[in-house]
Amino acid sequence: MAPKRPKGAGAFPKAVERPVPPTPDPSTLYAALDLGTNSCRMLIAQPKGSQFHVIDSFSKSVQLGHGLESSGKLSRSSMARTISALRICKQKLARHKVKRMRLVATEACRRAKNGAGFINQVRRETGLKLDIIAPEEEARLAVISCAPLVSTKTDQLLVVDIGGGSTELVWIDLTNVPHRERPGAIMRLHRGFIQDPGPFAAARVVDWISVPLGVATLRDQFEDVEDDAARFALMSWFFEENLAKFSPYAAEQAREGFQIIGTSGTITTVAASHLGLKRYDRNKVDGLRMTSDQIDAVIRNYLLMGPEGRRADPRIGRDRSALIMSGAAILQALMRIWPTDRMSVADRGLREGLLYAQMSADGVLEDVPF
Repeated sequence: MAPKRPKGAGAFPKAVERPVPPTPDPSTLYAALDLGTNSCRMLIAQPKGSQFHVIDSFSKSVQLGHGLESSGKLSRSSMARTISALRICKQKLARHKVKRMRLVATEACRRAKNGAGFINQVRRETGLKLDIIAPEEEARLAVISCAPLVSTKTDQLLVVDIGGGSTELVWIDLTNVPHRERPGAIMRLHRGFIQDPGPFAAARVVDWISVPLGVATLRDQFEDVEDDAARFALMSWFFEENLAKFSPYAAEQAREGFQIIGTSGTITTVAASHLGLKRYDRNKVDGLRMTSDQIDAVIRNYLLMGPEGRRADPRIGRDRSALIMSGAAILQALMRIWPTDRMSVADRGLREGLLYAQMSADGVLEDVPF
């Protein structure tokens, strides 16, 4: 006897309606776009407490500075790739109806003979108005993006931002700032490295430098050296030579109370390799503290892999494989010089700094400890 079919069997299951996330009010949105030597990146975000919530993002390797070292100009193909990426950014800004935004270009446009002309071309073809920012502003924005990662125990802070065309280093003295106020004192630097702090205890910028060597420009300097290990050693030595005028470089510094925060794709990639991540996870990388021995172990493994092995490694990826060793050379030089055996990894940078600066200026962030 055939079993009776249960009542309702075979019927379509009742649809479960999922709540649609509320559309953010365009009047509360901010955008930040960073056009660098290698990448075009954008964030659209909404203030939330003392932080912000990301609504949309964009990131694309456009290699705007490809060939810049030899020609002194941005190439037609590089500019075409970049404009295609910027059109996508324009569409996202229009879709979210963003009114408050800051769109900036950095080292490649600063150095190129046709940099200003390219910015005009971008405005004509996409309607986007980009500003070519000075190295000091780029350094300042990198610093404030890292404010949430500053330890309240930190007396001396070095923030390092390894870009595609340049590397910014900022040395900050926090000894006169009460411990709980130190992250907030870093955030107030968005007004400038030299400022009247008013009633607040101020973070003092001892010195800063913008070295015109980033992962792309340093690679291009030594692309004629065929041996992988020799090229790496030369890049590390050459970068260190360019730090000689950085004033804290020669001074004796205590290890205790010293913190390095590093922000760049190189540093986050090294962190992901150290953790053995199969897929990149920002929550595991941002804020991670790595020892110099751990960083050295990852870099030694990169050298053992060779160019083909690095291209095949999913943590590095094909796009970054050509740049990872120049970035690693910069990173190793920094860890060799400075009086600490640890680095805090920051998956944040210019875009986050641009957002914090805009929101702080508008007074929409809550003034609470990080």
